[in-house]
Amino acid sequence: MWTFLRYLLLPFSIIYGLIVWLRNRLYDFHILSSQGFHIPTIVVGNLAVGGTGKSPMTEFVVAYLSSTYNVAILSRGYGRKTKGFRAVQTDSLSMDVGDEPLQFKSKFPNVTVAVSENRCAGIEKLQKDHQLIILDDAYQHRKLSPLLNILLFDFRSFSHPMFVFPAGDFRDLLIESKRAQIIVITKCPKNISPKDKIHIEKKLRYHNKEALIVYSHIDYFEPVNSSGTQIDIKDMDIILVTGIAKPEPLVDHIYKKANSINHISFGDHHTFNNTDIDHILKTFRSLDSNNKIILTTEKDYQRLKPYKDRFEAVGLVYIPIGLKFNDPEQKDRFCNIISDTIALSVNQP
Repeated sequence: MWTFLRYLLLPFSIIYGLIVWLRNRLYDFHILSSQGFHIPTIVVGNLAVGGTGKSPMTEFVVAYLSSTYNVAILSRGYGRKTKGFRAVQTDSLSMDVGDEPLQFKSKFPNVTVAVSENRCAGIEKLQKDHQLIILDDAYQHRKLSPLLNILLFDFRSFSHPMFVFPAGDFRDLLIESKRAQIIVITKCPKNISPKDKIHIEKKLRYHNKEALIVYSHIDYFEPVNSSGTQIDIKDMDIILVTGIAKPEPLVDHIYKKANSINHISFGDHHTFNNTDIDHILKTFRSLDSNNKIILTTEKDYQRLKPYKDRFEAVGLVYIPIGLKFNDPEQKDRFCNIISDTIALSVNQP
């Protein structure tokens, strides 16, 4: 039934796809202008609506480069209630800067993190004091001409028709993958089969013959509380609270450890309110267990911080994640391409 309903929306997807195609061609033929910058800029993005793992990839790139360069992270700040350019502080609120930028700042307190819906304007403000700018979720921001595009695809997306919105989950056409220098397939099985790789690369190589294609998976770390203390959730009864696009891999991971899971799922980037907190706490208290805990994602934790006093009696634990390459040699090639591209740009007169 779900698939049938999606197919009914195909006419609308065709209209949307034509609009997106035309917009991209206007930039390709320089009818609409893109702005380049002397400072190296790296875009981490995707073609889908969400849930491809941009945050872990951004964090990986920042961790790799921040010891060599004075790095800034620039994001749109999706879900924030403010407008314009804004610097992110460790004590900022997610409603002011967005949950992902706040997560970046929490992980990298010594790295500049800023938000601006106008990426070019944001770069202009940051470039004087930095050597490199990494842009989170800016692949569709064609007003910017970046030095390097890193494009992400969720492994599961290749199992379904890659329709654009609303029939599918893509906001851009697959042909636009041609602009990427690196393509990362995220959330893969650790033992991805050669058959799956052939299927994926056949689709991608039709549009992009030269990009490096690498495979990665999510690396889940031990859950931690607000003090940073690791918590062992083995055999616990879990109230799992998520407000992310695709929570299924996380649920699968926790099922392997926990005794039971009661999953309270909200929409992606959900703005929590007191009614939501009442529901979460009521569910927790109604659970007949002496070994229970409220667990959330690292991203959701940023949006739950304003209610930390309400969780004080029960505790709130979040699970950090990272990105790990399936093949160490592919990781080396990935890092070398980034390093060499930046070095060439920096050394240009």
